[in-house]
Amino acid sequence: MKHNKMNDCLILSQLTLLVVVLLTGMVLTVVVILLLAVLYEAIKAGKLKLIQCAMPVVPPSISQEAAQFLPEGATVGSIRFSFVKRCPFPWHVVQTLIHVVQVVLGYMVMLAVMSYNSWVFIGVIVGSAIGYYVTYPLISVR
Repeated sequence: MKHNKMNDCLILSQLTLLVVVLLTGMVLTVVVILLLAVLYEAIKAGKLKLIQCAMPVVPPSISQEAAQFLPEGATVGSIRFSFVKRCPFPWHVVQTLIHVVQVVLGYMVMLAVMSYNSWVFIGVIVGSAIGYYVTYPLISVR
């Protein structure tokens, strides 16, 4: 094999291009997985918020069984009870679809972690932390 500056330069530039392409692909993969983890946490928090809106307000000192015998708008001490009727069918369908999306995203993130790539694993951890940090303060405790 003949070595000259032209061939050596071509081989080095092709190798450099290959490294840049591989590195760009890896960074893009980690960013996409990080965003999937953030989206998973956001959907989980949104689903929790929807469930909170659909459930009746019952203080922890009164059981659900005892609360069902109280009339609408009853007060016990300084606490006023308001009950929401059972979820209508379309509401339940929406909750089911949100759950399916959450499960699919969870499996996608799990499969990404199962690639045993440490950068992808770190991306999932950081994405979950960012998602939790951003979304859970939006859920107010009643």
